Amino acid sequence: MRATEWKDYSVIATGNGYKLERWADVILLRPDPQVIWKSQNDMDGYKGLAAKYVRSESGGGRWLIKGKMPESWTVTYKDLKFKIKPMGFKHTGLFPEQAVNWDMMTELIKGAGREINVLNLFAYTGGATVACAKAGANVCHVDAAKGMVERAGENVRLSNIPNGKVRYIIDDCKKFVEREIRRGRKYDAIIMDPPSYGRGPNGEMWKLENELYSFVELCTGVLSDNPLFVLINSYTTGLQPQVLKNILSLTVNSKIKGKIEAYEVGLKTQEDGVILPCGNSGIWIQDK
Repeated sequence: MRATEWKDYSVIATGNGYKLERWADVILLRPDPQVIWKSQNDMDGYKGLAAKYVRSESGGGRWLIKGKMPESWTVTYKDLKFKIKPMGFKHTGLFPEQAVNWDMMTELIKGAGREINVLNLFAYTGGATVACAKAGANVCHVDAAKGMVERAGENVRLSNIPNGKVRYIIDDCKKFVEREIRRGRKYDAIIMDPPSYGRGPNGEMWKLENELYSFVELCTGVLSDNPLFVLINSYTTGLQPQVLKNILSLTVNSKIKGKIEAYEVGLKTQEDGVILPCGNSGIWIQDK
């Protein structure tokens, strides 16, 4: 599935491990591990290029300013607004390919005909939180990074979402879900965007391939008796859509029957015939 309805974002060109992007009127050149083909364009010499992220051989990297580069700015997708601010590790605070999932969740929430409570785990800067809350849902936004949760709050306010629609939690997602199970709290929809690798506050190791199945299984414990959907996003290279479909089938669907879709998420580029792959998603939706 491809995000094709952006006006404030586009991929101009790709090649040699990089993607040239337009974020509103700011042009950025960022690394992308999927781009293993040769560049057909002089991306470094592109007119109006604001900054390029350059990796360091010792790890990490830095932004090389090439032109007029604002500290932060805003992009719009339909009725949603997001703050863009380049970070230390190449990110901008938004994954534009996720617009395909924002649209899908918006349609499901608006079509439910009832109040929907959403749990957004590993919620980052709140792209999905904003989309779901704007569609009318109540959202519990959970992320272990305080700075990302604060950014999510900014995005919620930018989109003029009423106070009280979003509850912000700074916590380890697994521990939070375990506590919600003990408290008996339930949610009609769950979104998760887990990292490939990570460390918990006490040094616990997280490796997606080892942890995802048991985590999804755990999360079924906070699903309501009438759940709407469960969405998993994965950026891990080699984790195919069918893997996500299998996990949802063996966990969520074994308890409540529904339909499962799994698909590659991507972005159309301005280059003829080139689609930029951006990870995979799997979604379980309850049969009506």
